[in-house]
Amino acid sequence: MKNIRFPFRWVLVIALSLGTTTSCFDALNLQPKYGLNALKVYADPANYINVLAKIYGGLSLTGNAGPAGQGDISGDEGFSQYLRVLWNLQELPTEEAVCAWANDASIRDLNEADWNSQSSFVNMMYARIFYQAPLCNEFIYYCSDDWMNEKGFSEADQQRIRGYKSEARFIRALSYYHAIDLFGNVPLVTEEDRPGSGVPDQASRTELFNYVEREMKELENLLPQPRANEYGRADRAAAWMVLAKLYLNAEEYIGAPRYADCITYCEKIMDAGYKLEDNYQWLFLADNHLCRDEVIFAVNFDGLRSQNYGGTTFLVKSSTPAAPDSAYRAKRGTDGGWGGNRATPVLFDLFSPGDSRNLLDTVGMTRDMLVWSEFGQGYLVSKFNNKTRNGDFGSDPQKNFMDIDFPMFRLADVYLMHTEAVVRGGGNTARAIETFNKVRERAFGNASKNVSALPNLNEICDERGRELYWEAHRRTDLIRFDRFVASDYLWPFKGGVVAGQGIDPKFELYPLPLSDLVANPKLRQNPGY
Repeated sequence: MKNIRFPFRWVLVIALSLGTTTSCFDALNLQPKYGLNALKVYADPANYINVLAKIYGGLSLTGNAGPAGQGDISGDEGFSQYLRVLWNLQELPTEEAVCAWANDASIRDLNEADWNSQSSFVNMMYARIFYQAPLCNEFIYYCSDDWMNEKGFSEADQQRIRGYKSEARFIRALSYYHAIDLFGNVPLVTEEDRPGSGVPDQASRTELFNYVEREMKELENLLPQPRANEYGRADRAAAWMVLAKLYLNAEEYIGAPRYADCITYCEKIMDAGYKLEDNYQWLFLADNHLCRDEVIFAVNFDGLRSQNYGGTTFLVKSSTPAAPDSAYRAKRGTDGGWGGNRATPVLFDLFSPGDSRNLLDTVGMTRDMLVWSEFGQGYLVSKFNNKTRNGDFGSDPQKNFMDIDFPMFRLADVYLMHTEAVVRGGGNTARAIETFNKVRERAFGNASKNVSALPNLNEICDERGRELYWEAHRRTDLIRFDRFVASDYLWPFKGGVVAGQGIDPKFELYPLPLSDLVANPKLRQNPGY
């Protein structure tokens, strides 16, 4: 797996994932085939790094045999990849993306913002969250001092495993952050909830908010210093980023503003030595692991060693025509495409001439969007390309799987969050203008588009669209800026009509899956579903 030097021992990981971490409610210490169970795995301190690799792999992989064949969860393995379903839920219901795949009813649901508790992508995101959580829980349980002392682990091994435990806690809290944002009120299951203890209680959005906040504030003192961990693994800046996002959206999540706290954590990151990359396009290329000055936390992919049909392979191939011309195919660094995702004219119109971030193409496309299932309508998005900054192709000689890491958190986002929090809640105006202008200067190559006063909220929302499009932030942003359900901010197919229309406010949260409501009588559905 590119840029994470974990020793992946797949036989061990397969046994763990299939025998010990299959669901929130299954017994985790069943005796699997071949005699390998959690008690044996965690008796050896050398095994912990392998399980931690599986935990990180939960964000990038789909199962234990690439590209498919032994999926972590049921259903189409490629469709269920964590980043792919997160991206679909964050992008397809917005002006940034439309998918042409008419054979899947859930694509229509997302394009038109008309999903329900049985929509497959909604259910797969929920399943991914509750695959990750128990996987982390079991690992964290066996990182306890009592267990390690009982097994006679050396002090050096114990210290190393405590560090791994902090990283697993981060990944778990990250998934619960996604649960807060997407679903609101879900079960909260930790390592204290052992197998056989019954179905879990439902936590409120506020309880989940407080849990993630508490976890991340503890982890900011336990994780390695910013950029001191291996690339692709969590450090303190990653925890600060989740806290900053939690606080920026606190009015939506818990009904209380926390903008001063957002500013505090943005400034911690801004003062930690990060800087913007000189070239915006470098952030989304096959060698974007070189962008560590800006990237705070990445989900890593490798065209040879982490093959699957989600992640950045999905982002490149789904946005490439099924039969592209040779020049366009070479530009994207892929063998061909799937003819699915493209952008609307509303996104294209956010850009002004000279903006280097405008990586939308019109080759073979028409601007007008009248039918969402016609891939040729809209704009091609060439933001993610499987080429290096030197023009070389990615590592897969067949150009089928991508090397591009997905920058889940990066500095430009922090700058824009900081400016927004100051506009909303007050603070250092001069620094907020400075951070906003840094993003603009990189985009235009000079200070010609700089602002001299604080931008207003509409300007910030548009700037976030220009800077962060297709990075799985837009739904959250549109909700925060009161644009998501509004009847005065429209895009093609919003609300199920070609010109767009306002949508029911219930769609600001996704529903809990019907299957979980049936299985757990303690759960209550989100309002309106």
